Amino acid sequence: MARDEHIAGNLTRNAMAFVLAGGRGSRLVELTDRRAKPAVFFGGKCRIIDFALSNALNSGIRRICVATQYKAHSLIRHLQRGWNFLRPERNEGFDILPASQRVAEDKWYLGTADAVTQNIDIIESYAPEFIVILAGDHVYKMDYGPMLAQHMVSGADVTVGCIEVPRMEATGFGVMKVDASSRIIDFIEKPADPPPMPDNPNLALASMGIYVFQTKLLIELLREDADDPDSAHDFGKDIIPALVRQGKAVAHRFSESCVRSGAEAEPYWRDVGTVDAFWEANIDLTDFVPALDLYDSNWPIWTYSEITPPAKFIHNEKGRRGVATSSLVCGGCIISGAQIDKSLLFTGVVAHSYGQLTHTVVLPYVTIGRHVRLTRAVVDRGVQIPEGLIVGEDPEEDARRFRRTDKGICLITQPMIDRLKS
Repeated sequence: MARDEHIAGNLTRNAMAFVLAGGRGSRLVELTDRRAKPAVFFGGKCRIIDFALSNALNSGIRRICVATQYKAHSLIRHLQRGWNFLRPERNEGFDILPASQRVAEDKWYLGTADAVTQNIDIIESYAPEFIVILAGDHVYKMDYGPMLAQHMVSGADVTVGCIEVPRMEATGFGVMKVDASSRIIDFIEKPADPPPMPDNPNLALASMGIYVFQTKLLIELLREDADDPDSAHDFGKDIIPALVRQGKAVAHRFSESCVRSGAEAEPYWRDVGTVDAFWEANIDLTDFVPALDLYDSNWPIWTYSEITPPAKFIHNEKGRRGVATSSLVCGGCIISGAQIDKSLLFTGVVAHSYGQLTHTVVLPYVTIGRHVRLTRAVVDRGVQIPEGLIVGEDPEEDARRFRRTDKGICLITQPMIDRLKS
């Protein structure tokens, strides 16, 4: 083992991952009416939160906490079913931390920093040397070991994970202005004119919402922040800017720790926080060589896997042939005389005869009636699509009946279908 890998391995064994998974994700509109954004389905079998959790596990971190808040039932159920294999007797731990008014009867989680503050006693019970703060709502593969190693070697108070983005596309992010040694000298939230990277004026460093601290220092900072009546108790608004001004904050480039198989040409990170972004990231998986490789057995994305029968394709006659091309079809699906092209079908989808699905993402346990044509659509879990429904061919009609984005993607939910009958 190389020396750097040995150092990183030792650090991850002495680290805890604290995943912030309480956000609603309101830009996903009806997709988050019944679930938090981290619990939204992705990639056929996963939930979005599985990426941050799998990154921690694959990096060697065996003590993980997940803070939940908004409509957390489906998220908590998923975590209980899919992430209950970590064992205390092996010095491992997995804690689900709902906002439960542990501090005071009128205090839910007030911000990202407060979510950690309210659970300091649980963190201290594990006594980790380092803590990695993670957002639970992004899709990416990353080894946190190199980031921990950089944090230790640099002597930073905080190390901030950053993605390199085209400079003028960084206007919607928190952007780091850094010097030649990667020390952060300014943190600017959603700047109109993002500061460039020192070694590439065409790129900027945008925050990924990933932070590494020594646990002892973080607890001191959080307690000071909790006593500040003017604080929003948020990492991005309060803790990180204060350390940029008064301490030592260092940027870690995602390209230095991104996990890629031989099939992935570029570092992959996505915030699938809008219907358009969610649809695009899922449809991208159907590419001949997808930008995100979910088939990499060296860095598996762990999740709760239902026990289902294999996918089934039936009927083989003209106009009524069960077939899928350039698509992902999960277990329990029955393609009964329907044509599926460039689409992603989650578990248990049934598509009946004479139907056509093109560039469509169908969440679990949807039933699609006969003679249905769906193009550029997202169908929520459990929807019953009536016979003969056509979506994606008449923009005005689509916008009247469903949630249609500016890019022409239609989101279909059961209440929308029910209104068609009234």
